[in-house]
Amino acid sequence: MRMLIWGMIALAVLGLVWIRLAPSDPARWHRAPQISADRDMRGGVLRRVETGADGLARFDAIARTAPRTRVLAGSVAEGMVTYVTRTRVFGFPDYTTALQQGDLLLIHARNRFGRSDLGVNRARVEQWLTSLGH
Repeated sequence: MRMLIWGMIALAVLGLVWIRLAPSDPARWHRAPQISADRDMRGGVLRRVETGADGLARFDAIARTAPRTRVLAGSVAEGMVTYVTRTRVFGFPDYTTALQQGDLLLIHARNRFGRSDLGVNRARVEQWLTSLGH
């Protein structure tokens, strides 16, 4: 019985290590969002915001100062940036892609692991948009 418990603990630890160290493939996550309307989902959120032509530059400045957030791919100059934000304790990665399309900023935030993000991506995007003035 003791070996079974230690085995389960070891599997749980290995799973958490994989989540923290799993590579993020830009080809999979850095894709232009197709958004016709705002939408909340179990594992993420879609937002379409009128920001003016400099929306991505301002959004990028906000995202880069967010805790545990880094750029996965893209740039403001390219017109699209994908960020990875990891949860504080377990390091679960969430991906946020922002695309400037004229005066519109299209944002797709989603989780990688699990079915639900418990509203974390929606809260993060709403906080960033509030900082943006929306």
